[in-house]
Amino acid sequence: MRNKKIHWFENWFDSPYYHLLYQNRDTDEAHHFISNLTAHLQLKPNAKLLDLACGKGRHSIYFSKNNFITTGIDLSAQSIRYAEQFENEFLSFFIHDMRKPFRINYFDVVMNLFTSFGYFENEKDNFRTLQAAAMSLKPGGLLIIDFMNAEKAVKEIQAYEEKKVCDIVFHIQKKIVNQFLVKEINFTDNDEEFYFTESVKTLNLKNFENYFTACGLVLKEHFGSYDLCPFDQDKSERLILIAQKK
Repeated sequence: MRNKKIHWFENWFDSPYYHLLYQNRDTDEAHHFISNLTAHLQLKPNAKLLDLACGKGRHSIYFSKNNFITTGIDLSAQSIRYAEQFENEFLSFFIHDMRKPFRINYFDVVMNLFTSFGYFENEKDNFRTLQAAAMSLKPGGLLIIDFMNAEKAVKEIQAYEEKKVCDIVFHIQKKIVNQFLVKEINFTDNDEEFYFTESVKTLNLKNFENYFTACGLVLKEHFGSYDLCPFDQDKSERLILIAQKK
């Protein structure tokens, strides 16, 4: 019997070092974005939201505090175990592979935030992920994707950086390999050497439009920042997409 291949995201996202490296992510910025987004979409209280690839649930928790019935799913068992401590009548978490459908025709909104897409080597898996998201939506429901502006990221790639967190020095190299932005992360902790990778496909607006068409979704709006400014291919940091299920 052939051994099952372990993908980079299965190891890295379940590692305590992943959360250590990114522990200083801007929570205020995330809350600001969510507030702008919910106001723009005019979501009603008790709307049902699915946070796809929710991690430890920082976005899900904030949505639930605004009286949205929120479900977070993630492949990382460690992240979901951590998030479960915050569960309440408005908030629940499940270990789940986002390539597989979850609650058909159930949610008003499905969210995929902070570049949590494009991880898969097999292009069919990207399609399966968006197809599963579309299946989870009610007719007329909305899919929100917050992705990097890949074209800008490629042009401005920083080949090497060091980041010191809690006495661990992370050595991070970035490169483009077969249309993927790849990070190689090396560090030593307690005299043990570690190596992890991140790999995200450099998808652009046209790529997403093609995915949406194939999955029965229609692109309604797109923005280039968490302030919901217009998207500029050369200047915008983010590519934020709002698609609707037919």
